[in-house]
Amino acid sequence: MTLLETATAVRENAWAPYSGFKVGAAIRSLSGAVYAGCNVENVAYPEGTCAEAGAIAAMVAAGETAIAEVLVIADSPDPVPPCGGCRQKIAEFAAPDVTVTLCTTDGQRRAITVADLLPGVFSAAHMARSEAG
Repeated sequence: MTLLETATAVRENAWAPYSGFKVGAAIRSLSGAVYAGCNVENVAYPEGTCAEAGAIAAMVAAGETAIAEVLVIADSPDPVPPCGGCRQKIAEFAAPDVTVTLCTTDGQRRAITVADLLPGVFSAAHMARSEAG
C-alpha cells in the first residue's frame, strides 16, 4: 500500500465523536516500513492524540527512530498541516529535507519539507551545554 492508501484507510478508524474531524497519517521509516496513526479524541479536551503522534509512536514502538516521509490526510477544504506539537514531534525524527505531504479527501495535495513546516526548530543541539542531572 502507498502512504496515501495507508493514511486514507486508517483515517476511517479515527475516534472523533466530538469534532467529527478525522485525520489519518502514514510514515515511511528509513527502513521502508510504513506506520499509521489516526486521531483519538477524548471528552476531556485536549487529552486526545493526533494522527501524526500515533504514527510516530507506532514507529518508535517497532524500534525505529528515523522518518523518511510523512503523509497526512483529512476531510478539509485545504490540505491541513500538523499542529505545532506534531511539527516538533516530526522534526525530532526527520531530517529538515524530509517531505511532508498534506492531502484532502477530495484529492488536493501539498508537499512541504520539515524545515519549511517548522522553521527555527528546537533541537538537541540547543541543549549542548546543559548538564545532565
